[in-house]
Amino acid sequence: MKITQKKVAIVTGSSSGIGFQTALLLARNGFSTYASMRNIDKSKSITEIAKEERLPLQAIQLDVNDDVSVTNAIDKIIEDGKRIDVLVNNAGYGLFGALEDLSIEEIKAQLETNFFGAIRVTQAVLPSMRNQNGGGTIVNISSVGGLVGIPILSAYNSTKFALEGLSESMSHELEPFGIRVVLIEPGFIKTNIMNSSVLAKKASDQKSPYYSLTQRIESYFRSMMDNPGSSLPEEVAQVILNAVTSEDTQLRFTAGNDASAIVHAKRNMSELDFTNLIKQQLMSGS
Repeated sequence: MKITQKKVAIVTGSSSGIGFQTALLLARNGFSTYASMRNIDKSKSITEIAKEERLPLQAIQLDVNDDVSVTNAIDKIIEDGKRIDVLVNNAGYGLFGALEDLSIEEIKAQLETNFFGAIRVTQAVLPSMRNQNGGGTIVNISSVGGLVGIPILSAYNSTKFALEGLSESMSHELEPFGIRVVLIEPGFIKTNIMNSSVLAKKASDQKSPYYSLTQRIESYFRSMMDNPGSSLPEEVAQVILNAVTSEDTQLRFTAGNDASAIVHAKRNMSELDFTNLIKQQLMSGS
């Protein structure tokens, strides 16, 4: 099936969670959507929904860590749709472990997917987007973890802090070409991120001086995933849709009440008070 409708979108990491729901929502709102994923064997669920609802959506193989895979996917999309109006850089995973417990290889792998993966796909899309009528929108899925450092997530936080700075800089570079850059900053979302997260090898060793803290933080995250107040991936997808269809030029959009509360606290509390708040919620076990 070739997608030929006017507005074309691509979402990375679409096999589950935020990417899955975002691809479906964009398609339901008239975007010719390419739901990309590293393992195309995981596309059955989304393609069955698309077929049942007759959505302009198709799955496409794309590994954000692989130059050839990225180039092939973007070339196919441009060949089919003649343009790319929206890119949602969503692919990523979490890495749990204190810095001392992380190997350089584990940190590099985290950066490769979460940060360089977004760069790789963006660079592949920009030439077409820059030269087409109407420009386009680059959406980078960040996190409140791109604004607030959390213990045991130093590598993950680093990728999201980097993505924040990258996006802010890109927004200035691309504005003259009619290309918007958007940052989405979710809080705790009910996704399978805990199942897809990686625990650093040394972090699972009970002899690690950080073992008890790692267990406490991991337990806290799991409890938040089960918290009735945590947001659903569908809610984040709606924020993304609102952002890409809005004429508002703001850069950052929070997703979830907890994200808004954290950002508000970060901006309005003293650094000492905010640090103590993080310690109380995450490190004291209370």
